[in-house]
Amino acid sequence: MAKHTIIAMVENKPGVLNRVASLFRRRGFNIESIAVGHTEMYGISRMTIVVDGTGSLVEQVRKQLDKLIDVVKVTDITEDSLVARELALIKIKTTPATRSEIIQIMDIFRANIVDVSANSVVVEVSGDEDKVESLLRLLKGFGIKEVARTGRIAVTRGAAGPILVEEERPRREGARLRKKKGVSEISNL
Repeated sequence: MAKHTIIAMVENKPGVLNRVASLFRRRGFNIESIAVGHTEMYGISRMTIVVDGTGSLVEQVRKQLDKLIDVVKVTDITEDSLVARELALIKIKTTPATRSEIIQIMDIFRANIVDVSANSVVVEVSGDEDKVESLLRLLKGFGIKEVARTGRIAVTRGAAGPILVEEERPRREGARLRKKKGVSEISNL
């Protein structure tokens, strides 16, 4: 069992996330993290999904994901050279005596303090999963009040190019590709 990073380019429509998550649920896969956001292409969102599983099982799920109507393209980038990051917001208990020590730790981790109150600070850290986990371990001694994490987002390194090239996008029933001022977009008929 290994962690796999799967990128799914999907149409930005209501219910797509639910259909994707349901497919993993039906197959008995636990989604370790899922991050969804807009892409550089109008009407297309990018899902970064991290799951544990063997290569053959993940490949089966990847093929089934690719069959979903709103999924444009699915790629397992686990074996590719990639840049992966995670963002975390951490609320920590503080006292006047511990505040300076917390500030020193934030400097070491290149984290930012984004909010300060009389009895807590909120810090923002981004980096690979190990960096976030290391910071959390150090801060446990102060008392962590709350943690919010994005999960992994990733892109392939170098000149490998985008996961989805506009011209390669398959046409779906009810949608057509049209040019508008030199920019391609999908419009529903």
